Amino acid sequence: MKNCVFCAIAAGEAPAAIVREWPDAFAVRPRSGGVHPGHVFVLPRVHVEDAGTDPEVTAAVMRRAAELMAEYPAANLITSKGEAATQSVYHLHVHVVPRQIDDGLPLPWTPQHAARAAQNGTSS
Repeated sequence: MKNCVFCAIAAGEAPAAIVREWPDAFAVRPRSGGVHPGHVFVLPRVHVEDAGTDPEVTAAVMRRAAELMAEYPAANLITSKGEAATQSVYHLHVHVVPRQIDDGLPLPWTPQHAARAAQNGTSS
């Protein structure tokens, strides 16, 4: 797909820190460094806009993400579909985020998020 950064990475036309490769997918470190140590994106090699576009491709990417998750005692598996759900790159990607107790990474549905919001005087 023209102008898709993840397609460019898959084609070897854009730089990326690739951490694992499979015939149907690959895992890269986010350019920003991610939200937590070990954070990676798992992406299909073919262009699929989001997890709802092609269930077969999504299943393959989820399988590969599960292989990575098996290496950690705790992790989040996150993907988004659409702008309202915070999708900003329209090429299916699944975040694998390793976690540990008291790691300081609040997610919107966790007590840590509510505590941080209370400290900052904002609502959750």
